[in-house]
Order: sequence, then structure tokens, then C-alpha cells
Amino acid sequence: MIRVLIADDQALIRAGFAALINSAPDLEVVGEAIDGADAVRQCIALAPDVVLMDIRMPRLDGLQATQEISANPDLAGVHVLILTTFEADEYVVAALRAGAGGFLGKGVEPTELLDAVRVVAAGDSLLSPRATRALIDRFLAQPSEVQLTTSPAELEVLTDREREIVAMVGRGLSNDQIAEQLYLSPLTAKTHVNRAMSKLGARDRAQLVVIAYQSGLVRAGDA
Repeated sequence: MIRVLIADDQALIRAGFAALINSAPDLEVVGEAIDGADAVRQCIALAPDVVLMDIRMPRLDGLQATQEISANPDLAGVHVLILTTFEADEYVVAALRAGAGGFLGKGVEPTELLDAVRVVAAGDSLLSPRATRALIDRFLAQPSEVQLTTSPAELEVLTDREREIVAMVGRGLSNDQIAEQLYLSPLTAKTHVNRAMSKLGARDRAQLVVIAYQSGLVRAGDA
């Protein structure tokens, strides 16, 4: 059972998401937070698998709350799924930097939301290769938006195969697509991805994508 905490300052939205999530046999809402500070407190108390986090909330917004959750070693098993509107695109980069495992628009279809919770709970972030490519190309690759915080030298801890796979993750390929291109089993591809995340200190796949771009391993337009 995947345990979910919903963080949103609007009671009606919390109730709607709670009803939807609780309708799935493998998902369970364990708490509702009214702002970011409350979300952090409840994460410490409840240790949910996934936090469905709004961005704009009083006291402590969703980005700051995500950062606090990600920085707390006792909450290493907590994954954050940010809810945003694509009209506020500048939040996407900030969400990834803060440690979010994925993001969704609030107009998402119910089945997509449920699938996204499952994906983020498993550590396979960013929801889809298409979303990865579109958003990374548009935001992470813009020098005005992102400064280089991961140097190419930091990638020296990776094997040649791991570097190749990190680049493929950065270009938006799924584990199955990586496996197909490199003639590997999906399990082997996932193992390489997990080892790369461990060596680079990436919390999840989303941060691995950020590292791929920030280090220059992948650049805008790469396909």
C-alpha cells in the first residue's frame, strides 16, 4: 500500500484528491496538510511514501517544504510530487532543484494522477520521457534560468556505461527504452541508473536529469 500525504491550503482540493486516491486499491491517504510547514511536520510524524504538494501555500510554500523534506535524512523514503500549473513554468526548475521527484498540472486526468503517484513512489520520476524532454529543453538548458552547479569532473566517479545511461536519462529515455537501445534487460538498465544515482548523490531520477544538464553531459536539442 502506497501511503500519501496531501498538502494544499484549499480544503475542497484536498478533499477531491483524497477521494480519488482512496478509490485506488493500492493507495491510501494518511494525512492532509494545510500548508508547507504542516506538510513537513506531518512527514516527520507519518513518514508517507508520497507527498502530493501544492506550490502556493501560506507560511511555507511547497518548494521550501520540499527542500526541507529532501534535506532531512530521516525522510529519505519520502518522495514529493509537486502540483503546479504549466502557466507558472518557472516553478518547474525550482521544484526539481528542491528535490521533487516529479510534477503535474492541476488539470491532470484522474488516472494520470494515480499513475504518477505510483511512479514517484517507485523513484521513477518526471512521469514520462515526453515531459522530461519538453521541460528540460525549455528550462534547465537556459543559462539565464540555471547556473552550472554540477561540474563535469564530478561525473568521473561513473563508468563509461553509467555516463552513457545518465545521458540517456537526461534526454528523457525510460529504462525500457535504454534497455532496447543498449541491448540490455530492463532490470540491468534500472540497476545502472540506480548505481549512477547512488554515486552522484541523486535522490531520484529527477535529480539525475538535472545533473545531466548542469554538468554539460546533455545539452538542449540532444535527441
